[in-house]
Amino acid sequence: MRVLLAERRNHVGGNCHDMINEHGILVHSYGPHIFHTRRQKVVDFLSRFTAWRSYEHRVMALIEGRLAPVPFNLTSLEICLPDKALKLAKLLTDTFGKDTSIPILSLRQHDNIALRELGNFVYSRIFLGYTQKQWGLSPEEISPAVTARVPFRISHDDRYFTDFFQAMPKAGYTSMFESMLSHPEITVMLDTAFTDIAGGHASLPCIHTGAIDEYFDFSLDSLPYRSARFEFQHLRQQRHLPVAVVNEPDSDIPHTRVCEYRLLTGQDAPETTVGIEFPCAHLPGKTQQSYPVRTEASVARYKEYKKMARTRTPQTIFCGRLGSFCYYNMDDAVLAGMGAAKAILRFLPPRNRPPDLG
Repeated sequence: MRVLLAERRNHVGGNCHDMINEHGILVHSYGPHIFHTRRQKVVDFLSRFTAWRSYEHRVMALIEGRLAPVPFNLTSLEICLPDKALKLAKLLTDTFGKDTSIPILSLRQHDNIALRELGNFVYSRIFLGYTQKQWGLSPEEISPAVTARVPFRISHDDRYFTDFFQAMPKAGYTSMFESMLSHPEITVMLDTAFTDIAGGHASLPCIHTGAIDEYFDFSLDSLPYRSARFEFQHLRQQRHLPVAVVNEPDSDIPHTRVCEYRLLTGQDAPETTVGIEFPCAHLPGKTQQSYPVRTEASVARYKEYKKMARTRTPQTIFCGRLGSFCYYNMDDAVLAGMGAAKAILRFLPPRNRPPDLG
């Protein structure tokens, strides 16, 4: 099939876009993106378009003036609560087992008072302030279901992810996307909104990765999103941070994290660039919709938009974080894209359909 890709921005790759800055450092334009997955079929697909640099992501948080690994683990315990660490480590191991991972919520609700206090310590020092800044929510608005996904690791494993495949595209994400788009049947139009071309292509099958509420002119009201702005600082030193990303959970400090991009990409350079991330409200036309804010009300509204899509535009498949109103990881997005490509085949006559995409 011939493909027309219309991209509203002046570059491909969406929020995964990266670029060489004026100092020769490869930076991620919209904050750090780390590829990790447990899905071999996603690795196999992307490996057609990129070589990989093995990379295991590590994050630290500044907690009461001390840097400790997150997710919180036994090393974090030794750094933040040195006087209680040995006793708490034994209690955790005896209660939950060695080398296990438990939700913070389980600690906060445990019958043992020491475990409850530990859960509350991690919740208040690491999770609460960061989440308030990230999502613009008060503590009362933060769902227990969100806390339930925050792990405490009863081990010294300080990797942020534990998936079997963790790597970065060797030449960067933009290079990978450009390789993917380098095909005679694919035409790319940058600085082109969907509305710029919709009139002439309304009857054609379409994969739409923009916001579903915007697609329907907000006819059921807008869906809520959060955004972020990024400040880049170039430093005349070879290394600035102990790990690639340092989180700032203190709610009185406006940014959420600092990323040193050379530590992600493995670039050998005498100087370094860091990016500082400031969460903010989404302002239509002024900021990118980065994070769908999923509440009971917003998910119900999204489902109404999905119903509308099925009846009004059955030839359009909505995909990605904005089209699906879902906080996808990158491998989720790739898998959804592969599913969308298979779904598009229903618009072809049987004799023209290619072999199964897998």
